[in-house]
Amino acid sequence: MNTINELDEETTFHWHGLEVSGEADGGPHKTLSPGEEETIEFEVTQEAATLWFHPHPEGKTSEQVYKGLAGLIYIEDSNSAELEIPKQYGENDIPLVFQDRIFDDQHQLDYKAVMNKDGTIGDTLLVNGTVNPVLKVGKEQVRLRLLNGSNARNFTFKLNKGESFVQIATDGGFLNEPVTLNEVTLTPAERAEIIIDFSQLNSLNDLSLINEDGSILLPFEVLDQEVASTQAVKQLNEFSVTDEEKAMPVTKNIELFGMMDHVTINGKKFDPQRIDFTQEQGVTEVWEIYNKKDMMGGMIHPFHIHGTQFKILSRDGVEPKENERGWKDTVSVHPGEKVKIAIQFKHKGVYMFHCHILEHEDNGMMGQIEVK
Repeated sequence: MNTINELDEETTFHWHGLEVSGEADGGPHKTLSPGEEETIEFEVTQEAATLWFHPHPEGKTSEQVYKGLAGLIYIEDSNSAELEIPKQYGENDIPLVFQDRIFDDQHQLDYKAVMNKDGTIGDTLLVNGTVNPVLKVGKEQVRLRLLNGSNARNFTFKLNKGESFVQIATDGGFLNEPVTLNEVTLTPAERAEIIIDFSQLNSLNDLSLINEDGSILLPFEVLDQEVASTQAVKQLNEFSVTDEEKAMPVTKNIELFGMMDHVTINGKKFDPQRIDFTQEQGVTEVWEIYNKKDMMGGMIHPFHIHGTQFKILSRDGVEPKENERGWKDTVSVHPGEKVKIAIQFKHKGVYMFHCHILEHEDNGMMGQIEVK
């Protein structure tokens, strides 16, 4: 990757979801000054996935992402090439980056005017940077790669006619088999790949993807021509959580707490000079992430760990839902909830872990782990 900073301020290139060394990860330690460029090399050894990239400079991540610095990365492999799923990019395999913004009277983005320390929420939806988008699809199975790329907003995706679809992948790879759903919720940074079979829906008129409040996220225009049908695939992957992983004791406790300026992890704000945890390369550990309620009841915190993918073992002691039984790099943690994950780092280096409400991250809701 040849990275060039043509901004007039420093930035970084963080590869969200890639299993890379701390040197290549693009955290706040690895800034590029204006005009500086750097070539980053790494070997891709993880399975097929829909990942993304965005800047990660300390205290400036939320503004730079808000202004447009984000994009998708696909990994493909022999398994994804052989699967009988839609894979014609831009035709029946569609990338969809959902972000919300506020435009001023001059139709410009003025982040400082609208910034909210608890997460900046917009009144205008952008899909792939487009206002008022429409997606034309055939009467066939269509694969949608959903990314919640917003600073803070959660999205619950559903079809306005109430019909179902299947989810085939999480943040870091395919599920073992398609999971039938009527809706899927993504907090900031989470991804899901879903397939909608437009040849099987009862009504194709005024069809759209909506949010849980009924607001239209993406209208569909279904074209008349019939397309050769694809058989529903049954087996996608061989993901597993072992009995050994389920039985492992918790070795790291993470407490997420607070709102606005008062956000902390384990009672502390981010300090670039402080290493909060260490872990051995290639060794699996179990972390427990606890979202401690405050006097106001608290809020959902999407928790992200750099440089690796992990497995969700349980939510409050209960096995995760079927559509979360796959590789993850970001997990939503509700107020009062405890989530256990099994996590292993393939590479060495210093990595961030943080809330992916970007304003919380910039306010210090972030820590560091050194993998040795």
